[in-house]
Amino acid sequence: MEFVELTEQSKVHPGEYLLHVPSQTVVLVGAYNWSLDLVRALKNGRLMEDKVGHFQKIKLNPDEHRAHLGTKCGSCKGGG
Repeated sequence: MEFVELTEQSKVHPGEYLLHVPSQTVVLVGAYNWSLDLVRALKNGRLMEDKVGHFQKIKLNPDEHRAHLGTKCGSCKGGG
C-alpha cells in the first residue's frame, strides 16, 4: 500500500477512502473540491473539513486489491 499526494488531476469520489495525514487516520470522503481547497469527510463517525493538502490517496497494489475483493460474505451467491 502506498499513499499518493492529491493533485488537480486526481479523481476523488464520494465514498472513497483517503488518509488524513495530520491525524494519520483513514477517512471516508463526502465531498472533494480542488478549486475551494476543501475535503469533507467522515472521521471516526464525525463530519470534518480540511484542506486538500492534508489528504493523500490510498493506492493498493494488485495483490492487495485482489485480497480486498475476496472479503465479501458470499450470502448472495447462487440464491434462487
